[in-house]
Amino acid sequence: MANLEFGVWDSFGAEVLARTPVAADTYMEHINEAKLAEDLGYRYFFIIEHQNSAVGQITAPNVFLSALAQHTSTLRIGAMIYQLPMHDPVRLAQDTATLDHLSQGRLEFGAGLGTHEHEFMRWNLDFNQRREMGAEALEVILKAWSGESLTHKGKYWTYDEALPTPRPFQKPHPPVWYAFHSTISLEYAAKHNFNVSQNLDVDEVIAEKFELFRKTWREYKHPGTMPRTFLMRAVHVAETDEIARAEAEKPLLEADGLGLRGIANTRIGFRGNSDLETRSARARGTREDRANYDWWVEKGIAIIGSPETVVKKLKEHQASIGYDLFCANHRFGTMSTENSVKSLRLFGEKVLPEFI
Repeated sequence: MANLEFGVWDSFGAEVLARTPVAADTYMEHINEAKLAEDLGYRYFFIIEHQNSAVGQITAPNVFLSALAQHTSTLRIGAMIYQLPMHDPVRLAQDTATLDHLSQGRLEFGAGLGTHEHEFMRWNLDFNQRREMGAEALEVILKAWSGESLTHKGKYWTYDEALPTPRPFQKPHPPVWYAFHSTISLEYAAKHNFNVSQNLDVDEVIAEKFELFRKTWREYKHPGTMPRTFLMRAVHVAETDEIARAEAEKPLLEADGLGLRGIANTRIGFRGNSDLETRSARARGTREDRANYDWWVEKGIAIIGSPETVVKKLKEHQASIGYDLFCANHRFGTMSTENSVKSLRLFGEKVLPEFI
């Protein structure tokens, strides 16, 4: 428990951008919340990349994170995740190395693939090749961070004596996190000695995945310490359990699928990952489960209550699952800014001190 660290997982969709006259106002609102999180003692602040999606509207993560770096001084920042197949890997290596310098070595690099087919189709990318593309991209990024020149001939990218600069501020490079859902991705992360992150499955399934990851990692006989594990959950803290539920129930249930309806009405429409859609109800719940507030709380996907209740749940939660970094998503669904900031503040003032 002593090694447990805390962060904020921040995201906003199209409905949040619509609340303010211009996007700049929303960006600054979230940067100001990051500054508050830093003052309250949170250690990390993550965003997520989505393209062609109403779910995530930070489509230029490095630009946003560079601004965030200039308004903070101790928060470790990053995207959890960058959608690797959607980037030229040398360009991404250079951009993130520059960001690592601008933040004085505070970058955390979250790598992943993306799970919605429609996001790829709109850029004429083959969704079914995203795993191979992601693996090659990450190989190129690590090479670009470590060498003075880069020659690479791959299936998707080719470079002849590219000269990527700068090298990252952190040596040998920023910490790498890999977001996995499948066993294939789990084994890939274990093989390459990456930290790992999770967010969507129920507690019981995530505990099994983390344990399998650790077992697989040991089988590769890597030197050094075991990689770290990251978990994100929806969190709402209020003055009492009753107030917390009253404020969180509607936004929590509305968050499931929020933003997809608008995409579904476009010409191309919404196309998800069939692997995720057919995954067992045990991991993600049935449609009926997910329409039930109590199911979300009982399965640990949402942690909601008074500061005392949240502390108790977190201690039980961390002991049963085992993770090193917990990220609280205070801004889920249609949660108001007023209530999400209140939750952020109460978590920082009343919950974090119980884990120091």
